[in-house]
Amino acid sequence: MRDFQTIIAVLKEYIAQNKETKVYDKDVAKLLHISQSNFATIKKRNSTPFAEILEFCKREEICSNEIFFD
Repeated sequence: MRDFQTIIAVLKEYIAQNKETKVYDKDVAKLLHISQSNFATIKKRNSTPFAEILEFCKREEICSNEIFFD
């Protein structure tokens, strides 16, 4: 299973597929429907927001294995 930083990197890659600009943490927070301050706290604590990521996978119809596993 991937660690928190790698999971965030994968989410940023997903966002960047349709953009030519740099993807920031605020973009990931928006994608996961959480506030920027809450995301910053999660990042500081190095805790993965599993529920939010799983909801994102359901909305975007992607397999969660692509996010959580190599």
